[in-house]
Amino acid sequence: MLFDEVEEEVTALLSDLIRINTTNPPGNETEAAKYIAKTLESEGFKCEILESAPGRGNIITRLKGTGEKPSLLLLSHLDVVAANPKEWSVDPYSGVVKDGFVWGRGAMDMKSMIAIEVMVMKLLKRNNVKLKGDLIFAATADEERGGEVGAGWLVRNHPEKVRASYVINEGGGQAIPINGKNVFTIQTAEKGILWFKVKAKGTPGHGSVPSAADNAIMRMSKVIETLGSYRAEIRMVPTVKQFLTVLARENNWLREVLHPLLQNPALGDAALDQIALRDRGMAEEIRSMLRMTIAPTIVHGGVKENIIPSECEAVFDCRILPGQSVDDAMNRVKELLVDVGIEKLEFDIIQANEPSESPMDTPLYKVIVDVLNEFEPGCVVAPLLLTGGTDSRYFRRLGAICYGFHPLRSDLPYGEIIKMIHGVDERISVKNLVFGTSVLYSVVERFLAEA
Repeated sequence: MLFDEVEEEVTALLSDLIRINTTNPPGNETEAAKYIAKTLESEGFKCEILESAPGRGNIITRLKGTGEKPSLLLLSHLDVVAANPKEWSVDPYSGVVKDGFVWGRGAMDMKSMIAIEVMVMKLLKRNNVKLKGDLIFAATADEERGGEVGAGWLVRNHPEKVRASYVINEGGGQAIPINGKNVFTIQTAEKGILWFKVKAKGTPGHGSVPSAADNAIMRMSKVIETLGSYRAEIRMVPTVKQFLTVLARENNWLREVLHPLLQNPALGDAALDQIALRDRGMAEEIRSMLRMTIAPTIVHGGVKENIIPSECEAVFDCRILPGQSVDDAMNRVKELLVDVGIEKLEFDIIQANEPSESPMDTPLYKVIVDVLNEFEPGCVVAPLLLTGGTDSRYFRRLGAICYGFHPLRSDLPYGEIIKMIHGVDERISVKNLVFGTSVLYSVVERFLAEA
């Protein structure tokens, strides 16, 4: 049953949150946390705002259960990435409602999820639902820059306030239309992050006599070419195998193309090259789910037009699969650069987070599948490996089973939805706010309240 009666309220919640500019950096999430606290406290919730630094607020509240069932944390983040108003057709911080959509930075990632989770908390309290397990709500700072002063800080400093058996967070839930049928995703795994800097050393000299010097930029160009063109060995983790199996089952052409890959992962690139002829975006997304990737993202070198530089540095974004480790990845990077002159290279790890994966055979996963099929009979549900990262990794370290599940129907072309996240003209339909609230409420009620 859709909660159409909450349409105006959940829409206003999201519009108000978008108007609170929490662009990170600097974040300033406390203002948004205070807004949420005010709306929840007006209905009897006791909220706590914890700042890891001035202005970097995290808000927590809970509905107590009897302890007969596991606890569940509804997690979201308050910060957003930057938006250039000149590129948008509306003010990205206006929260304007237009053409049936709420527009603005964070509309998808992920202030809509905050609004939905807040609405679910309110509805459970209004309906006096008796929970058998604790339901915790936490909206945190800093996710867009790694979460170290948000979810990471909470887990390190206040684990008892956010510890839960299960977590529902971002990273999944979006329906992928295939053959007229919606395939809803549940994020059960995510790649690990290894951001590192390489500094190449050389010997300075005059630009007019280049052979008399040792040009650090030339050495760095070899580093970039070596790492940027590297294709790691394909590894099929359980989440990805199940995801591809579902896609193959729902589409005859994909079945034909993916069958060799599922039987022999070493044939993966040939299969994905075939998919790329029809849908390059899908092919490259899947390709990144199958291997460790390394991408150069920042380069700095040189001081003057006529000086051969003695230093050049580059930053790389490396993503690693569940089952691999940050140490393994860094060792592989150095192995690849042995012939580049590794004795003249320095390495510095900027940020590192191990990959993580949660099991699919759990009561909560089953509840999500059952609820989705009630709202959308005949739909398909598939687990998803996120090639990026979320705050779920911090809670998996605490032993929680974490699922990315922000339920959304595809009322825009799938490719357009993907481009909006961190992109231009980000928006979410009012109908999806109602759908997301209704589905999440049913999941929570069934998981925590029913026998």
